[in-house]
Amino acid sequence: MKYIFFFLAFCSILKTNAQNEAWNITTTENNEYTGIAIANGRIGMLTSPDPFQIQHVVLNNVYDVDPELKVSQIVHGMNFGNLDVFIDGEQITAKNISNWKQNMNMKEAAFTTSFSFKNKAEISYTIYALRNVPYTGYIDININAKKKIDVKVTGKIETPKEFNKPTHKYEVLKDMETTMPILQSVAETPFGKHTVSTSATFIWHAINSSRENERPELIEKVASDYTNTLTFNKTVTPDQPLAFAWTAAECTTQDFNDPKSESERMVIYNLLNTKDVLLAQHQKLWDSLWEGDIVIEGDLKSQQDVRLALYHLYAFGRGDSDLSIAPMGLSLQTPYNGHIFWDTELWMFPPLLIFNQDIARSLVNYRSDRLTPAMERAKNYGYDGAMFPWESDDTGEEATPPFALTGPFEHHITADIAIAFWNYYRVTQNEKWLADKGYPLLKEVADFWVSRSERNADGSYSINNVVGANEYAANIDDNAFTNGAAITALRYAGLAAAKLNLEPNPAWENVANNIVIHKFEDGTTKENKTYSGAIIKQADVNLLSFPLNIVNDKEDILKDLKYYEPKLSKKGPAMGKSIFAVLYARAGDVDKAYSLYKESYEPNQQKPFGALSEVATSNFSYFATGAGGMLQTVLFGFGGLDFTEEGIVQKNPVLPKQWKSLTIKGVGPDKKTYRIDR
Repeated sequence: MKYIFFFLAFCSILKTNAQNEAWNITTTENNEYTGIAIANGRIGMLTSPDPFQIQHVVLNNVYDVDPELKVSQIVHGMNFGNLDVFIDGEQITAKNISNWKQNMNMKEAAFTTSFSFKNKAEISYTIYALRNVPYTGYIDININAKKKIDVKVTGKIETPKEFNKPTHKYEVLKDMETTMPILQSVAETPFGKHTVSTSATFIWHAINSSRENERPELIEKVASDYTNTLTFNKTVTPDQPLAFAWTAAECTTQDFNDPKSESERMVIYNLLNTKDVLLAQHQKLWDSLWEGDIVIEGDLKSQQDVRLALYHLYAFGRGDSDLSIAPMGLSLQTPYNGHIFWDTELWMFPPLLIFNQDIARSLVNYRSDRLTPAMERAKNYGYDGAMFPWESDDTGEEATPPFALTGPFEHHITADIAIAFWNYYRVTQNEKWLADKGYPLLKEVADFWVSRSERNADGSYSINNVVGANEYAANIDDNAFTNGAAITALRYAGLAAAKLNLEPNPAWENVANNIVIHKFEDGTTKENKTYSGAIIKQADVNLLSFPLNIVNDKEDILKDLKYYEPKLSKKGPAMGKSIFAVLYARAGDVDKAYSLYKESYEPNQQKPFGALSEVATSNFSYFATGAGGMLQTVLFGFGGLDFTEEGIVQKNPVLPKQWKSLTIKGVGPDKKTYRIDR
């Protein structure tokens, strides 16, 4: 009997280890390093291989405008994530440590670095972008001495050199018997649009356990015009590890009338709460997010890859923000200035709508809040309704650089937004939202497409002079995806009107029924009116099969797939292969679908964590658009899920032979679970 007990215990340990591996990505190699974004929908911190360093801080929806380039850029804020740590007078660097290891815990949204410093100490620290206090970061540090050591720690607020009028201070605020040491820096963004304030302090966990007498003396020093520092010294012995945190809040005039005072209040809130309380609140919110999850048995790498993709979409969004998600989320400013594209509505939005209707609502509300400037833009270009910008920022006006043809001509985004709006209603059945926000936008979009379409002599309609999803073909007529998206948006506006018992514009149905989709003689869909077989940047025609369901006959779907798959550029973004994978899975060719699924993201993974870049030859991460694409293959291809007038339904799921099972949890408002077994 005891052997059976030990065997069962051993199996339980193996199962627990497997579950932990599915939530954690660990590395001990840093020769090639692309960081991971630690983010909470308001701020993002990009990790670094160097001890006690982060690469930068990104501030969501905080844009500054370069008067020379004449485009807005999302702000890299003050960097509060770098500390200088000395042991016995020697600064800890990448060159004098050993046993370096980093771990990304996706379940807890926690990033831990650990290492040994000579024969003197074992050190670890964990970085959090607190979900519960979303303008703050929290770095929890533990130093375990192997012998008696003298430790010196300097926390820093580093203001970018491009910022203007930096000022720094340190003061100890007092209320009753409570003392609150606060380091603070304030400056203007490079081109003066916003004031940024960052406050920071050390937290000794023992203080909140009534041991305030153990607080080390703090020394403040302005190291330069752009660096503000706060230092303490402490003798540490093997029997008493040093456990403390460095926390900071970064606020701007984009979100606060008085960012200076608010950043202080947030730091004080973190200072006077225990670590256990703060991190429990953070974890509770992440546990809620992870109610929407994908579980893959039999393929650990796919499991980790899928979870990392989901983690980033959750980390880059917030249900309480009414903000959208840029292609690189909160990981990087370049290469697209933090602007919002069709990437959100077509690629990231569908997986989020499956799992988290709160974040999905923020994404659509971001567009609704910018309906007025979209209507102004349509008027400025001679059209009715609303014409959304190809690149959007906080203003809702066009933010594309003037030299880029996509700004004036890539109009399909206006239809993409409408499609996301109707899908949000389909899933939530929220008629109040539809009446207040959904239909007003759908109506204006439909009116735009009526005015944007041109009637031909035979009564058909064309949409001329556009840039389609395939951006290699500029200023062409009757782009397949643009036309298909317009048809879909017009029909959805009619459905929305009917749902609200309103009278639709009769022109919507007439134009939708008569917009041209050109074909080759054998019935293959033409990418545009004059297309003759050129290489394409990404999926365009095939989007008419998924997600638009305009080309829906199996033979026609396969005909388009076989024609366009060889024409997909190797230099383009990988999302096209995600669409091909969905369609092959739905057609029942699961081996082909799985192969394309892997090709859609694995070449773009960067060492050591598998962060996605837009193309295989770059390391700009994290490419949230690519994450959305590969997740759609799992959800809408293998998982068989679909958006319908009845909400989310499952049709014909298929399971790759490499997987033992696929479980999709937390689907839709009812949090349904779908499981596919071999």
